[in-house]
Amino acid sequence: MIEVPAAALMIDRFLDAFDFVSLGTNDLIQYTLAIDRADEAVAHLYDPWHPAVLELVARTIRAARARGRAVSVCGEMAGDPSFTSVLLAMGLRSFSMHPSQIAAIKQQILRTDTRRLSDLLLGARSDAPTFTPLRNGGGVAATPPRP
Repeated sequence: MIEVPAAALMIDRFLDAFDFVSLGTNDLIQYTLAIDRADEAVAHLYDPWHPAVLELVARTIRAARARGRAVSVCGEMAGDPSFTSVLLAMGLRSFSMHPSQIAAIKQQILRTDTRRLSDLLLGARSDAPTFTPLRNGGGVAATPPRP
């Protein structure tokens, strides 16, 4: 289970000993941003869209896939439809979530064009408006919406 930034940063050194990787996003976000989710004074700073978080998630997925290891993501990010397209574009193919989220995630997967999204994200800056529709659950549709 990759749940802390140090493990995500050093993933290449661990992969020979692993058959699979499970990425725990709740703790990874908390420890990457040094934010205590339970502390009301700073909980508003907990941001799964932070570029450092997205980089660690992408790095872990890429490294595991490059070495032929199965990788899954668990935590709130896996069951949040606004992240489905992004995780797919990063190469994720296994999501672990509460059963109540499965239908929504399935629909998002069926609507996502990962090639278009990947091209869009590769050219994006962390503060770019690219992330706004994704944060709102819009994703990138396989076919552009009709006017």
